[in-house]
Amino acid sequence: MPRRSGHSNSDKSPASSGTKCLQLNVLQMGPRKFPCIVNGFGSMQDPLVHHGHHFGCVVHAFCNVQTLLTNGITLMGEVEERGLETLTQEDRKEYAIFWELLRIVLNLEDCLMSSSEEDMIAMAGLIQKGASGARGNDTKSIQAAIIDWITPKGQALIPHIPRNVKTRRGFHHEHTGTLLCPVGYEWANSKTKAKLHSGQLQVAGDQWPLFLYADYSYDTEDPWNGLLHSGLLVLAYRHIFTSPSSVDQAHFALMSTQVFSRTDLVTDLERFYISILELLEDPDEVDEVGKLIGWWNHIIVQPWIWCEQNCKYIWVIGASCQWDLGE
Repeated sequence: MPRRSGHSNSDKSPASSGTKCLQLNVLQMGPRKFPCIVNGFGSMQDPLVHHGHHFGCVVHAFCNVQTLLTNGITLMGEVEERGLETLTQEDRKEYAIFWELLRIVLNLEDCLMSSSEEDMIAMAGLIQKGASGARGNDTKSIQAAIIDWITPKGQALIPHIPRNVKTRRGFHHEHTGTLLCPVGYEWANSKTKAKLHSGQLQVAGDQWPLFLYADYSYDTEDPWNGLLHSGLLVLAYRHIFTSPSSVDQAHFALMSTQVFSRTDLVTDLERFYISILELLEDPDEVDEVGKLIGWWNHIIVQPWIWCEQNCKYIWVIGASCQWDLGE
């Protein structure tokens, strides 16, 4: 089940099987510099960059593509020899993401099997470039839009937050601070607020913020109640049309941090992203995750409009109001 408080209860890092020569942390980003692009690869219009953009949006936002390709090829051989059931849970996760990439990029498997190591590094660099570009584009577009979303209709945020300025956000502003405050802590508590504002209280990536929950309300007795049902997340999803990465982008847009960094000093965005994926992929939570996916499918396909009377978004079927997205 999801944690029952906002206090971090996990300092685990992805495990390695230790039984073969696989590189570690395939589902975490490696060095920021891209490999040298050779043998004709590298055009800004290269299809691999486009496919990498899609992969970063809908499959995995922080994946180390070169390591994924290297490990994926190794795992293909192991599965062919001994079967999928012999892989560890972590290796199965990597293998599934590897096959998602093969599905997105037509003929990638054939290219990998017939290419030199130098060409494989070049292809990985292009895919990584696309995935990283996806995060950059989403970050730029959402940081202005989110100010409109969190401003009450007909009112203004006090103090004012400029759409193109980040420094006044995060725990430096009453409104964004409320949304970012980890569940289990009370933003109204002056000592907690002061520690978050000063950085004395560091927020771990798996300490989830209040804005993930419907009506920005956390139920200590039922941590699944309203989780990932936030109207703010729906708006973020519709704005950038991504999967779990929309959560990361909304989180970053509320913060005061100037540059999108996976391991910033305020909140570990990479760990935040991975902790959500871990919950959604947890076999013990399959029933709750199924309900959550069903909810999102309904929200995305059903029409919704701004209701002037109630100053909130409402989900409608015909002319009847069925559900709202909260304040």
